[in-house]
Parts: sequence; C-alpha cells; structure tokens
Amino acid sequence: MSTFKYFSIILLSIFLVNCGGNPSVNSSGLTVKTSAKNNKATIGETVKLSLNNPNGVSVSSLQYLLDGKPVTANLTLNSKLGKQNLVAQVISDGDTLQATSNLVVVNNKTPDLYTYEIVNTYPHDITSYTQGLEFYKSELYESTGQFGESKLRKVDYKTGEVLKNLDLKNGYFGEGLTVLNDKIYQLTWKADTGIIYDVNTFEKLGTFRYDHSIEGWGLCNDGTSLYKSDGTEKIWTLNSSTLTEDDKIEVYTNKGKIKSLNELEWINGKIYANIYQQNGVAIINPKNGVVEGVIDFSPLSKLVTQHDKLDVLNGIAYNPETETVFVTGKLWDKLFEVKITKK
Repeated sequence: MSTFKYFSIILLSIFLVNCGGNPSVNSSGLTVKTSAKNNKATIGETVKLSLNNPNGVSVSSLQYLLDGKPVTANLTLNSKLGKQNLVAQVISDGDTLQATSNLVVVNNKTPDLYTYEIVNTYPHDITSYTQGLEFYKSELYESTGQFGESKLRKVDYKTGEVLKNLDLKNGYFGEGLTVLNDKIYQLTWKADTGIIYDVNTFEKLGTFRYDHSIEGWGLCNDGTSLYKSDGTEKIWTLNSSTLTEDDKIEVYTNKGKIKSLNELEWINGKIYANIYQQNGVAIINPKNGVVEGVIDFSPLSKLVTQHDKLDVLNGIAYNPETETVFVTGKLWDKLFEVKITKK
C-alpha cells in the first residue's frame, strides 16, 4: 500500500462520522422531517423538509429556519458544512410552536492527496515545543508551549539563531500565533487569554479573552481577519478590531468532521491546519469548511534526531518571497522548506 493511500485511511479513520440528530418532539407532537437519511446530507444536495403533525395541530403559518435563516421546504445545501440547527416554526391559533432537529452537511467528494519536495533543511531548536510559526516581512516568528517553558521568538530560520526571545509567565501555555499590521497575536491554551505584542519590540500591547470557544490552539490571518482553532472541528473568524469570534466554519470531509485542528496557516486563500497527534496537514476552504486536500508529512519525522521526547509535526509557515512552505515539529531539531504539489 502506498504512503498516500495509507495516510488517507489513517486520516479518515480519525474523522467522527456524524449521523445527524433525531427530531425534537415538543408537547404538540410536531417534528421536522427531512428526506436525508439519518439527517445527513452532502453539499449541493437538495433536501425536502416537511412537518410531521400526528396530533393534527392547526397550522396557520409555517416557516423553516436553518441556523436561524429562513429556507424553503426544498432546501439546496450550498453553504457551510457541519451540524446545522433546523427549526420548523409554526403559528397555531395565535401561538408560536417550534420543532427542532439537527442536519449534518458533509462534503460530496474525498479530499485530494498532495505530496511535497524538500527544498532545504535548516537547524531548529530541539528544545522548542513548537505551537505557532509564521513569516512576517521576511522574518520568522515562533510560539512555543509547555507550562514554564513557553516563549515568543523571532528566529533566523537559516541558522536557527534566536534573534529575540520573550518568556511567557509560568501560568501560560503558549499556543498559535499570527502577525497582522505590525502586531503579534499569541494564543494561550487554557487561560482563556490571547496576548498582543508590538512586532518590533515584543512590548505587550494588551490581551483579549476568547468569546465562544473554550481553548486557544492555532491562529492565522488573511490580511483582514484572524482565524482561530480551539482543538475541535471548528475554526472561528475573529474581528481584528474587537477580537470577538463573529463567525465560524466546521471542518468536514465527505465522511465526517476533523477534530483536534491545531496550528493554522493562511496560504493562497486556503487554511492549512495541523491535526494534533497526526503528522498530516489538512487544506481547508475557509468559506465553507470543506477539506479540499491532505498532505502526509510523516516521513519527515524520520529525518530529525530521534529522542524520548520527540513529538508530532506542528508548525506551518508560508514564505511569500520564496513561495515555499516551512514545517517543523514539537521538539524537532530541523526546519524543512518544502514545495507542495497535488499528487
């Protein structure tokens, strides 16, 4: 079996196939029915909605809502993937009644497989538990984790020399980072705190709290908004002014959701995401959560110094000057510059 086929099987095996939700029965007996088997449908599919009314409740008005937005009874699924809240809102004798259900939308094709070519190999600090990696104005910035060992760094990627270092407080476990408009945004894991720094001086400019998500994992930006993972299948869109989590996508394949999304990188309009405890990367459409491709980087783990604390691949940085991707791992002594192509 080829490496890519093997990896795709491993990757797909960690997806939780969500079979939808059972209709909620209210006191009137009303339930929402869909033509989708087990309330699971694919993007692009047209699903027929109907109201099950076993008690013959009088219905003067009926409106279907999907994630709070009005939809017709012939619903074509062309928006986001993931679990969506389906509601039938009924007016009966002047009263408003509701029946609810969950509709799970998955992709309609398997992810493409991508391969890579190693362009260069550079030294990397073997003591760095890498959580975030990003180029900004040709400089490489890195965030590292572990309580009492977390750091923010600017690194000469060609030599591995640390050009600037800031140790985080002992109560912070450093996570992902991104740089936008001369500000570094660094997440912490369970402290419900993000930290903002001046990119030139590492001076702390402020903090922000997480809004809807529980934890901080990965972070990237598209030049306007920030995107944040929280260890689930969700990626949150943060307003760069208020840092509130204004929107989200749920990341799915044709089988189900990908959990444990970690370090993120914005590359040519897509989000590249490490999957925690896997040496692979998912290529995600940020508009709807579709996993468009997967990259198997597991062979790289054999090219670094093997030791007892060696951990998985984590850290993706795109250098727009070279149009190449840089990847490393937790406690890896090498940083790899690669070119990625579709297999």
